Amino acid sequence: MIDIETYLFDMIAEKLRKQFKGIKVYGEELSAPSTFPCASIVETDNFTKANTQDSSSKENFASVVYTVNVYSNKTSGKKSECKAIISFIDDVFIHLGFSRTIKEHITMNNATVCRMITRYTATVSDDFKIYRR
Repeated sequence: MIDIETYLFDMIAEKLRKQFKGIKVYGEELSAPSTFPCASIVETDNFTKANTQDSSSKENFASVVYTVNVYSNKTSGKKSECKAIISFIDDVFIHLGFSRTIKEHITMNNATVCRMITRYTATVSDDFKIYRR
């Protein structure tokens, strides 16, 4: 299996921590974060591009999907904070060769928490090159 999750998570988390002081970054889904702002970056799908397998069934390319959740609980400006963090993450994924397939806004906990979700897809080769298609 072609697995780039740790590499991507570490690289993006480091950039986020430098850009947004105090942000918590997780590599797993969160149902209720305890600290804010925070982001989760999770590989939610990884499957073989079957038509690229060779005669030994070696996986040469995989399609990957990453889901990002960003949370803010600021009294004023929580949506703006989420948008700024999502925009930064979006730039990183797009620069790497991913395509964004969704961006969704959700209000949680009686409007005290803003949550934004984005999803990114790409094809990755066995030598970790990333392709949009």
